[in-house]
Amino acid sequence: MKPFKFQTTASILSEVGSTEKIGQLMANMGCKKIAFVTDKMILELGLAEAALNGLKAAGVDVHIIDDVVADPPETVILTAVKEAQSEGIDGVVSVGGGSSMDTAKLIAILALPGQSQSIDEMYGVGLVKGGRLPLILAPTTAGTGSEVTPISIVTTPTSEKKGVVSPQLLPDWAVLDAELTVGLPAHVTAATGIDAMVHAIEAYTTKHAKNILSDTLARQALELLGGAIHTACTKGDDRAARSDMLLGSMLAGMSFANAPVAAVHALAYPLGGHFHVPHGLSNALVLPHVLEFNMGDELGASQYAEIAPIIFPELAGKSDAEICAGMVQGFKDMGPALGMKSTLRDVGVNHNDLPKLAEDAMKQSRLLVNNPREVTYDDALAIYTAAL
Repeated sequence: MKPFKFQTTASILSEVGSTEKIGQLMANMGCKKIAFVTDKMILELGLAEAALNGLKAAGVDVHIIDDVVADPPETVILTAVKEAQSEGIDGVVSVGGGSSMDTAKLIAILALPGQSQSIDEMYGVGLVKGGRLPLILAPTTAGTGSEVTPISIVTTPTSEKKGVVSPQLLPDWAVLDAELTVGLPAHVTAATGIDAMVHAIEAYTTKHAKNILSDTLARQALELLGGAIHTACTKGDDRAARSDMLLGSMLAGMSFANAPVAAVHALAYPLGGHFHVPHGLSNALVLPHVLEFNMGDELGASQYAEIAPIIFPELAGKSDAEICAGMVQGFKDMGPALGMKSTLRDVGVNHNDLPKLAEDAMKQSRLLVNNPREVTYDDALAIYTAAL
C-alpha cells in the first residue's frame, strides 16, 4: 500500500436540531464573544435562530456578520476581519452555505490576535502560519463539504478564484443539522448535491494523493447522494433524505480534502468569477463534458466504470464502455430532470466568452495537475464549447 496522510475535522455532530447545541460547544472552548458569519437570506428565513438562541442560553455574546455573498470577494472578507477585530471576538461560528463557511474560516485565521500575515501571503497550499480562533461550521446546503475541508476559495479583485489551503482552516466542530436544509428549493438542492458528487468523483479519480480512505469515503458519499438526491428534490421536507444528503456531502468533502479535485472545478471557477454562476451549478454544467474528455484516458475510464453504477444502479453488469457512456448521459439528464439549467447559454455565456474562460481555467494549475488526463488550453476551449 502506498503511504498517505489523511486530515479532517476533529469533531462532528450529526443530529436533526443540533444547531441549538452550538452555544454550549463554543462555551466549552472558553469563548465569550463570537463572530456569527452568515448571509441575510439565512437570517430572514430563520435558519440561524436555533443557533443564536443556543449561544444566548450558553452566555456567549454574538456579533453578526451577514454581508457574505456568493464567491466571496477578498474585499468583503477583509472588511469582515476588521469588523471582527474591532468587536474583540474570541471565536467564530458560521451557519450558512460554502461562501459563509469559507469566509468564517479566514476570519478565524486573520482575526487571531497577533496575526501578521496578509491574505495575499496565504494563497496557495500550506502557507498559513500560526493558529486560529475556535471555529464551528454548520452547513445549510448539502454540497460544498466546506465544514470538513482545509480550503477557502476567494474571488480576487481581478475576478480570479484563488484558494487558501491549510490544515488550520479545519474547524473544531462540524455540525450537521438536516433541519437547516428542509425547504431548500429543488434546483438548489440538485446543484449542491451534484457539486458533492463531483467532489467524490474527482477525489476517486485524482492523480495525486488518492488513497484507501479517500476512496472508501468517496464511494460511500456517492451511494448516499445518488440514493437521496431525487427524494430530497421532490420531497423537500423528507428529513431522512436531507440527512443522507448532508452526510454524503460531508464524506465527499473529507475525501476531496485529502485527494484533491481536478478539471471539473478548474473549469467551473471561471464561470463563478465572471458570470457569478453558483458554484454547484457551474460544476454541474461542465461535469458531463469533462467526464467525456477524461474517458479518453484508459485509467480514468476504468475508474469511472467502478463508481458509475453506485450513482446509476441500472448500469451494473454492463461493459466498461457502456457504463462510461451511461454515466455521461446520466449526468446530462439529471440536472434538467431536477429543474436545473443545463447549458452555458442558459447562464448568459456566449461563444465570444469561451476563450477568456479557457484562459482563466488554465490558471488553475493546482487543480489541473490532478486530472486523469492532461488538459491543454485547446482542450478547455473544446469542453466549454461542448457545454455551450
